[in-house]
Amino acid sequence: MTPTSCGPLLDAMIEAVCLVDPKTLRISAANQVFASLVGLAPADFLNKPVVEMTSSPEDLFFWEDVAAGLADNILSESLLRCADGIAIPVERKVSRVWFNPQEPVYLVGLRDLRQQRQVEEQLETRMAELRATLESTGDGVLVVDVAGVVRHYNRRFVELWNIPTDLLETRDDTVLFAHMAACVQDEAAYQDRLTAIAGDPKMECTDVLLLRSGRMLERVTLPQISRSSVLGRVFSFRDLTERLDAQKRIEALAYTDVLTGLPNRLLLGQRVAVALRAAQRNGSTFAVLFVDLDRFKNINDSLGHAFGDRVLIEAAARIQQTLREVDTLCRVGGDEFIAFLQEADAFGAEIVARRILEKLGQAFVLDTVNFSLGCSIGVAMYPEDGRTLDTLIQCADTAMFRVKERGRGNFRFYQPQMNVDLLSRVKMDHAMRQAMEQGLFRLHYQPQISLCDGRLLGVEALIRWRDAELGNVSPATFIPLAEESGFIITIGNWVLVEAVRQAVVWQAAGRPVVVSINVSALQFQQGDFVERVASAIADAGLDPSLLELELTESILIKDINETLSRLHALAALGVSLAIDDFGTGYSSLAYLKKFPISKLKIDRAFVTGLPADEGDRAIVGATIAMAQALKLSVVAEGVETGAQRDFLRELHCEAFQGFLCSPGLAAEDFEKLYATLPKG
Repeated sequence: MTPTSCGPLLDAMIEAVCLVDPKTLRISAANQVFASLVGLAPADFLNKPVVEMTSSPEDLFFWEDVAAGLADNILSESLLRCADGIAIPVERKVSRVWFNPQEPVYLVGLRDLRQQRQVEEQLETRMAELRATLESTGDGVLVVDVAGVVRHYNRRFVELWNIPTDLLETRDDTVLFAHMAACVQDEAAYQDRLTAIAGDPKMECTDVLLLRSGRMLERVTLPQISRSSVLGRVFSFRDLTERLDAQKRIEALAYTDVLTGLPNRLLLGQRVAVALRAAQRNGSTFAVLFVDLDRFKNINDSLGHAFGDRVLIEAAARIQQTLREVDTLCRVGGDEFIAFLQEADAFGAEIVARRILEKLGQAFVLDTVNFSLGCSIGVAMYPEDGRTLDTLIQCADTAMFRVKERGRGNFRFYQPQMNVDLLSRVKMDHAMRQAMEQGLFRLHYQPQISLCDGRLLGVEALIRWRDAELGNVSPATFIPLAEESGFIITIGNWVLVEAVRQAVVWQAAGRPVVVSINVSALQFQQGDFVERVASAIADAGLDPSLLELELTESILIKDINETLSRLHALAALGVSLAIDDFGTGYSSLAYLKKFPISKLKIDRAFVTGLPADEGDRAIVGATIAMAQALKLSVVAEGVETGAQRDFLRELHCEAFQGFLCSPGLAAEDFEKLYATLPKG
């Protein structure tokens, strides 16, 4: 048989094969499988050099050795170059065969490895995904085969069982399992359980293991099954310690204050509920104290919230020292605390309140910073003031608010009248806001008269409010409430616009009058106050010299640098500035001479006793003399008698206002008075 006559034999083979002449190294025959693999017809292979089909240096060297008579077979993986120039992976076996003793040939058999490589790559990808999954899980995983040999584990397993590095490097499963057994508190029970699991290959179970390290692990055991056969077992370990710790932390957050560690409102409610049931059975009493730190905002604003938090912790510790073990101190937010005094009467509540005042009244020293704090306390008693915790807290809060109103630093028991007063304030606040929306506020104008010749020098705009239900409401009643709630800003802005509007009416009528308006501290402190004044003047077209702003001394002594800058900005607009109620505040003369002020107004409290009261005479005389030295004009308020007027004239006071001339008048009534006054 010759190479050219063995075509049927080659085509009968399922592998790709060809015959190579050892002398010429050319292909003498190839089967159809080989041709399909390469991408050529079988006839195209005749006399084709075999080295053109190979891509690796190993093949080139082999065929050179064949030509030299030094090699007769080879088996390895190689690359086969196809007709399209692409090299594909194949397993190649070359063997020297004899069809007759005189003429050996080389039989080349090829197996396409592309599908095998694809399967291997897919398997590699799956293994990588499996490794990533094992490492990403929060559980420790240990995989063993049916013989108990360790096949896989992840880093979390190593961490949970605290396995030493050298033990991992030796890969001794017996030592590893001994280490795990030694980590368990009840080693005997642990081993018995493993024996039972090993005796039942298909067992699924969950156990809890307590380690000597203090960890508590949940072990889940599952068989590894493929085609109904058990291949091994997977153990997963979950750290219950962290879950239990987290649960404890959650419970702590639910029932305690994060900053101070004190019970919160929820825990207080549970304890009071128990006390209420006991009190209903045995008729006992208890007290609720509402404790609010005084001027704590100043601490936060000046020293920062972090420092303020430390102050709260210290304050909580001090209050706690005044209570019994059966009592409960709760922080309800900010700088507010509630003390629940178990089975306490009014006398006992008073003792505790005084102890708290004493403790918090002592000096605080933090980071070499010395400061005082103090507190205000409201007390409510069960059952007199309420039969639920919410009611008692509300009553104690109301009593505490009364203490704040009366100067702080004290305690007070709740009284029913307090709620009546508080409700009245709530109604007043609502009515005041409704009045602004409904346009019920009005301005009246009180003349300022020259003491020298009786001329009109200007008017002060006074706000008036008549309510359908409340009647005429005095500014002394609603202005403090407006200042407390912040609504004074809205009122002040309305007064500014309305006063400017009326001044423009008189200016346009040829009767220009200087109109003075009162400015509250809160209104003055608004960042856009100067812009509002400028806008009101410009929009209405008012001569700025016809507007005067009256400021209280309390405005001037806060943040001197910012106040001075704002006053100069107002003065630059052309408006005049006056200090209202002079003598009732704490003005510093050193600052007073720096302010662009043109007028002082003496408070009516110092005018009432003139001329009989010696103290009032001295204060008024000194004020006028000081104003003259500073080249300021002076207006006395509340002048009601001729004797008061004459005394002020003798002291060379420039002007007065009060009932002696006229009360505040509506604009149309003032215009009638204007016609009767001397014109300068």
